[in-house]
Amino acid sequence: VQLQAFGGGLVQAGGSLRLSCEASERTFSDYAVAWFRQAPGKEREFVASISWNSVSTYYGDSVKDRFTISRDNAKNTAYLQMNSLKPEDTAVYYCAADPRDWVGWASGYDYWGQGTLVTVSS
Repeated sequence: VQLQAFGGGLVQAGGSLRLSCEASERTFSDYAVAWFRQAPGKEREFVASISWNSVSTYYGDSVKDRFTISRDNAKNTAYLQMNSLKPEDTAVYYCAADPRDWVGWASGYDYWGQGTLVTVSS
């Protein structure tokens, strides 16, 4: 499965962005999807995950109540709606997928997108 993440950009603090993660294969509908991010000089951080059927979603503590993960299996696409953005949300955001739902364990995901840069200005 090839993943392509897009939708990043420059936004002012308090603004919103929606990231998309598009998969190349229909089997994506059987995969759990997660978003991670990595800021310059920092370790990769878990952002959110969603099970294949959207029943289970999980969020990192720093984005709870501001970000929402969702998916549309008919479109082979997962989304990350980011609201109330803060400068500390600035990072490269990566989507990942795997048949197993690893939630926040990055090493478990076999498939990764190329990343999309989100920059939040103060």
